[in-house]
Amino acid sequence: MPDNYITLFDEKGTINISEEVVAVMVAAAVAEVDGVASLAGQDISNVAAKKNVSKSAKVSFGENSVSVDLVIVVRYGSSVTDVAVKVQESVANAIGAMTGIAAPIVNVRVNGIAFDKADKA
Repeated sequence: MPDNYITLFDEKGTINISEEVVAVMVAAAVAEVDGVASLAGQDISNVAAKKNVSKSAKVSFGENSVSVDLVIVVRYGSSVTDVAVKVQESVANAIGAMTGIAAPIVNVRVNGIAFDKADKA
């Protein structure tokens, strides 16, 4: 994917932030939410460390805005709606805190339920 950037302007000049950077922020924010088993089919415990996380989080830039589309799998026993709302809040807060972009759009699609594997003795 070619890097697309959002450009932020201030009195000192411009700041360009790539989609890949925002995708890493998103993956890290999702990893902090209890109840998420995976992000776009990738184990949540190491998705933020992978080099190409843009496959896990689709980031789109508008004029001074960010839109994120996520596909998650929720752990069995967790409230699907609660987890999805927490993901939206976590991602929006992370983007806002790290980029200064207020009110990003965060779309979450729950694609399944993950069951814990029973330990075999």
